[in-house]
Amino acid sequence: MHYFLGLEFWQKPREIFLSQGKYVVKILERFDMVDCKPITTPMELDLKKLSSNAAGPILRNATKYRQLVGALMFLVNSHPDVCFAVKTLSKHMVEPHHIHWIGSKNLLRYLRGTITYGLRYTDGDVRLLGYTDVDWAGSVMDRKSTFGCCFCLRSASISWMRRK
Repeated sequence: MHYFLGLEFWQKPREIFLSQGKYVVKILERFDMVDCKPITTPMELDLKKLSSNAAGPILRNATKYRQLVGALMFLVNSHPDVCFAVKTLSKHMVEPHHIHWIGSKNLLRYLRGTITYGLRYTDGDVRLLGYTDVDWAGSVMDRKSTFGCCFCLRSASISWMRRK
C-alpha cells in the first residue's frame, strides 16, 4: 500500500513514513495558492485579531471558507503542527470574517513550505513521551483555559489533544 484515502505511505526496512503531500498540493491547487510564498508558522500569534469584535467585515462567500477549513480538518491526520490553527479557524465557520479568510490563507502558505512533512515511525527503542501545555484563561474571546497534550511512541506522534 502506498496511497490510501489521501494518506501516503512509504515503507523501508524498519521504518514507515506517513504523509499527505499530494493532498496538500490538491488543496493548494483548489484555492489557487500553488505559487504562493511559504511562511514558517501556521498561524499568527496575535489571536486578538480573530476575535469577533475586531475581525472586520463579514465574508461575502462564506462557503469557500467553509470548504477550505473542511479540507484542512482532514489534514491534521499527518500534520499535528496545524491542529491548533485548524481548530481556531473552525470556530468561525458560522460567521467568518475577512480576517479569518486571511488566517486560512496564511495556513495554506505554511503548508506550501511543509509539503514534505509527515510522521516517521522507526524501529528501535520503545519509549513513550508525553508533552503538555496549559494556558490559564488565555482565550481572548471567553477567558477559558486551554489544555493540550501530545504523546509520541518511538519517533512519531500517536495522539494529539487540545481542550478548552
